[in-house]
Amino acid sequence: MVVDIFYENVEGLDGKNQVVQFTPRTGERMLVACLRSHWVDPAGKEPDLLSYAAITCDPVSEVAAAGHDRTIINIKPEQLDAWLNPDPTNLAALYWIFDDKRHPFYEHMSSMCSCRCRPCRTHYLIWHASAVSND
Repeated sequence: MVVDIFYENVEGLDGKNQVVQFTPRTGERMLVACLRSHWVDPAGKEPDLLSYAAITCDPVSEVAAAGHDRTIINIKPEQLDAWLNPDPTNLAALYWIFDDKRHPFYEHMSSMCSCRCRPCRTHYLIWHASAVSND
């Protein structure tokens, strides 16, 4: 899946759910490792079920600091063909793609911010520090 941003749910200081938007500081598009499934009812009574899931790993520091416990696997462009056309006899090659992932700095903003142009107080210090270091 190719994405520009991704969102995660985190618990806010008030205990309520907040949706946090993560964007690579570099502005690069992310190639997110996903699995898909197509289930067909053997009895033919239920409709087909198409589903997919993004593969995640332990959070990188800026995602953890925002309160989330997972980060998407952002595949390197040179690994895309190996991911989309895997060798079924070489599981280690797929794990290598996960280990060799891209890791841009993910700037983040809460969608709950009243002004919608800056992060909420919960995330301001992290956002400010990353914005200052990017100048």
